[in-house]
Amino acid sequence: MTIENEAHVRSSRRRGRKAGGAANKSTRDVNYRQLRNPFPPMEVFPADQVENLHQTALHILETLGMRVLHSQARNYFAKAGARVEDEMVFVGRDIVQAAIDSAPASINCRAGTRGRDITLELGSLAFQAGAGAPHATDLVRGRRPGSAADYIEYLQLTQHFDVLHMISPQVEPQDVATHLRHYFTTEAQLTWSDKFPFTFSRGTPQVMDCFEMIRDYRGVSDDEFQAAPHTYTIINTNSPRTLDIPMAQGLIDFARHGQVSIVTPFTLMGAMAPITVAGAIALSHAEALLGITLTQLVKPGSPVCYGTFTSNVDMKSGAPVFGTPSHFQASLAAGQLARKIGLPWRAAAGSASNINDVQAANENQMGLWGCLMAGSTVIIHAAGWLEGGLSVSYEKLVTDVEVLNMVAELCAGTQAGPDEIGLESAISVVEPQGHFFATPQTMERYSTQFYEPIVHDYANFGTWTERGSNDANTRATKVWQDIVATKAQLGIVPERLGALQEYIAKRTAAGGAPPES
Repeated sequence: MTIENEAHVRSSRRRGRKAGGAANKSTRDVNYRQLRNPFPPMEVFPADQVENLHQTALHILETLGMRVLHSQARNYFAKAGARVEDEMVFVGRDIVQAAIDSAPASINCRAGTRGRDITLELGSLAFQAGAGAPHATDLVRGRRPGSAADYIEYLQLTQHFDVLHMISPQVEPQDVATHLRHYFTTEAQLTWSDKFPFTFSRGTPQVMDCFEMIRDYRGVSDDEFQAAPHTYTIINTNSPRTLDIPMAQGLIDFARHGQVSIVTPFTLMGAMAPITVAGAIALSHAEALLGITLTQLVKPGSPVCYGTFTSNVDMKSGAPVFGTPSHFQASLAAGQLARKIGLPWRAAAGSASNINDVQAANENQMGLWGCLMAGSTVIIHAAGWLEGGLSVSYEKLVTDVEVLNMVAELCAGTQAGPDEIGLESAISVVEPQGHFFATPQTMERYSTQFYEPIVHDYANFGTWTERGSNDANTRATKVWQDIVATKAQLGIVPERLGALQEYIAKRTAAGGAPPES
């Protein structure tokens, strides 16, 4: 399949039409690639309480301190004037404020093509698919340990939908050895996609391998690579109040080389954080500020995003749950704090359901709308995430993308000019009790006016029955099967592919790079 034909198929499927045939061809074109959040931010706490949350976080860092397991990270804090006692680091609020002031408010991220570049700043909006799962699942093959084949298929789905803007950590390819896995995932991202790639922080040797592969495949110099972010990582603190060795090293490595760190404490209310929204967010805010501060001590101006993943546990079982009222409120609170410090930030949707059912849809949408109303810059786990992150579902990715597409349509906005009102081309043309099917306005816009679904079925019961009575999961299966069947590696750069594969072969022969912890 040629790139031109694949692009047509991609556009047609994204809009919900079948590829091929003039009657099905739509000229509708809405930009799903660079989104701005159209919703006014919603607040959960009054301004004085938000200020108190911020001051409480500064007090935690200054008085209670955080355990930092990485000696080099502790040295950075000590040189800046923080008090260090064994592994405990106590950071003054003046050091934290200086870091906030030096962190960039806007980050221009370079993808494989300029049309895929994204800007991370307050007001912008980027979606990611569900990520970091050890298992994949679909209706055809069932639940299984993640494999290299699953990784590539999930990557194809991520690439296919314009509304997914960044490559997420995806699913773990467990059949690839850990000392070689970063070669596989980086090559796959670069060759199967042209979107903004992800790099795990699993030790400096692996990170440097990934940086070199991305730099050379993108055809940029060291200086050009460090001048603009070409990849990103996600940094999770070990709540409560601990920054471990690989995460601290990741902050250092990415800051040194000008790549994006998204600092994201994972604070579950009632487990690793206080049981209240306010208490959990105060702790999360403190931990995020410590990570942000470290990046700026390493290299002032290095790109970094604030983040949180705060939800609650089921107090009957201790299991993490998502899409709850508390999860929604925590996202709103984090948004208020992100706007206070003026940095782009990340939140998350997701579901604890075991299958792609109504519970999964309810939880994901509640989590998603909490992020949207909070003004989140990056929303991870926006599609496909099940079991609280233990699996990613192909069908769920498709059904969740349906909602993300609709959100993107809202981002595009609408107008109320003379052409849109249609006084002359529609309203005055139709007599009382008439219809608007054949008005000039309708005829001009009938194929482009409305969003066309990728999986929803608007047929009446009789027609739906005649077509096989397929539910949304069954229809979603057909959608993802069609996508992965294309086998189109849209990121291939022929003149650089050989060098990339030679690098991987050489490093593999040398023993690779085991993950560090």
